[in-house]
Amino acid sequence: MNEYFKLLKSEPVLKRLSIIQLISYFGAWFTNVAIYTLLLDMNVDVEIIGFVAMLHFLAGVIQAPFSGSIIDSVKPKKLMLGLILIEIFATLSLIFVNNLSDLYLLYTLIFLKMAAASFYFTTEMSLLPKILDGAKLQKANELHSIIWSLSYTLGMALSGFVVYWLGVKAAFILDAFMFVGAFVLLYRLEIEVEIIHSKENFLGMMKDTFTYLKSSPSAIHLMLIHAFVGLTAFDALVALMVNQYYATIIATSLALGLLHASRAVGLVIGPILISEWVNNRRMIYVFIFQGLAVWLWAYAMENFYLSLAASVVVGFFTTTLWSYTYTLLQKNIQAKYYGRIVAYNDMLFLSSAAFTSYMIGFLAKIDYSLELIALFIGVGFMIGGIYFAWILKSQKIREIE
Repeated sequence: MNEYFKLLKSEPVLKRLSIIQLISYFGAWFTNVAIYTLLLDMNVDVEIIGFVAMLHFLAGVIQAPFSGSIIDSVKPKKLMLGLILIEIFATLSLIFVNNLSDLYLLYTLIFLKMAAASFYFTTEMSLLPKILDGAKLQKANELHSIIWSLSYTLGMALSGFVVYWLGVKAAFILDAFMFVGAFVLLYRLEIEVEIIHSKENFLGMMKDTFTYLKSSPSAIHLMLIHAFVGLTAFDALVALMVNQYYATIIATSLALGLLHASRAVGLVIGPILISEWVNNRRMIYVFIFQGLAVWLWAYAMENFYLSLAASVVVGFFTTTLWSYTYTLLQKNIQAKYYGRIVAYNDMLFLSSAAFTSYMIGFLAKIDYSLELIALFIGVGFMIGGIYFAWILKSQKIREIE
């Protein structure tokens, strides 16, 4: 952990951005638990739960073709402030969702909220390689994942209790105020980066990006391998587990919070323990270990307490998978294309997560057991490990120094 603190001390812009991440992500998880608690309390169909989980990722998929061009031509601070304002509006408006007749309002607000959140994330991840390089960039990506996981842990756990004691509307209001705090901190931050202005219009920039990707197949393969991490979009599976196995022994909001918090414990400690060990070749084993961890979770699923323990193991490898594959992509593309390539990368990742979320609901609807669904996800990670081994053998991929 000392290396992360040293990095924050030496990079004041990264330090402020990290604090903003911590606040905004923490607030976001209040909303997540509240939304799924609301859905379960309304006794919605399992497909609706899967659809809502998919919506959390779908917005990022739709906007990716043009978001990268905007990111590469607009000052990041101005763009990020506007996106936070959208998140404040969408989050606060969730208090008007009360029953099944309001589902379309819920869908719209989730779409707006997650579109802004995804756009913000892509903007920030495009900004990092412009202010950091090499090992610092890898550590910044790991730190981002740890902050996300820590926020996930505390947000999910505390939200379970807040929703249980105060209700879902209180969670939505608290979330909105979190984003107000993030807005104020970002407004006071000076971000100086060079914007490489292009004489081409958006369509021209998109065409240029595809030309670049055609000449750089390694970038395409790295984007695809990062998309495998989208298989960890477990929110719908966790909600269905709570409804099917645990609703009779513990309150819905508490079960959701504890299960997500347990997985996030693994998300936090994983990179701390194995980040120095990981390299390109060893990432193959990380994919395999992730698949085995999901299989362990499937085995323990019916028992709430064993499932909590298995959730820690499931989260242990996820952060490293995400941060390392992301850094590899950043390391192996030209700076001119950071915004556009990162946007398309996020589009593939979010497409994978959206597809995973939808298929969880769909397979549950046609009576596939939750354990079998988890087994399928584990197989996906095994395939990812084989694919990554092929990439290393067939492409020139630079190591992260």
